[in-house]
Amino acid sequence: MLIASWNVNSVRARIENILTYIKETNPDILMLQEIKTEEKNFPKEAFKEIGYNSFIFGQKSYNGVAFLTKVKINNICLDFIKDPKKQSRIITGEINLKVKKIKIINIYVPNGNPIDSEKFDYKIKWLEMFIKNIKNIIKKKESIIISGDFNIIPEEIDCYNAKKFENDALFKIEIRKKYRELINLGLNDVFRHFYKNKIEYTYWDYFAGSWQKNNGLRIDHFLVTSNLIENLKKININKKPRSKQKPSDHTPIELEIN
Repeated sequence: MLIASWNVNSVRARIENILTYIKETNPDILMLQEIKTEEKNFPKEAFKEIGYNSFIFGQKSYNGVAFLTKVKINNICLDFIKDPKKQSRIITGEINLKVKKIKIINIYVPNGNPIDSEKFDYKIKWLEMFIKNIKNIIKKKESIIISGDFNIIPEEIDCYNAKKFENDALFKIEIRKKYRELINLGLNDVFRHFYKNKIEYTYWDYFAGSWQKNNGLRIDHFLVTSNLIENLKKININKKPRSKQKPSDHTPIELEIN
């Protein structure tokens, strides 16, 4: 099974790139973040024509997450956490992989900048609520796949210039500790599971030639519970969509599981 995740930075603005990506890659499930549209304006029909059902948690102009899927997803949930700002940032469901039932969680974590504002406080609070609920699921020994735009740079190796991001909400120690809390619950960063020291990025700013200079960040992640380690086959950061005309500033990450 191929599960992909991609912050598309507006599903309608990137529709041609998304359709091309799906036709080239053929994922079983594609998790989208930052769709920037309400459900009524989501291009469901375009995806249905190529064999994908859509499950959407959107809002007007900002945020928003969705599943595009060729396989059955059960128990779709839009209220995994009680977001104090009522923003559309998380959608969950359940899939079957042979005899295993897996909870899949698609997230778009708040950016949190600037750090001396309520936006940073909101990011901390959001992550605390998320971690609390994940902890409760793990206590039940359930299988979990979490993916999406975490807006977190886990380590210096995941950033082209760590010094530059010392006071950025993506790299502040308080935020990185939250990521570490997730890992300490028994989750595994799949990219680091396969590639301990590899430098590779999932995001490049639109400005200052960041893409051309490879001035990137690894802020899009797949985390899985330890009971799925044996099912992992490979993970890939697919840079091709970032090189397209009118690209998202993120590129897809792809997890293959058996």
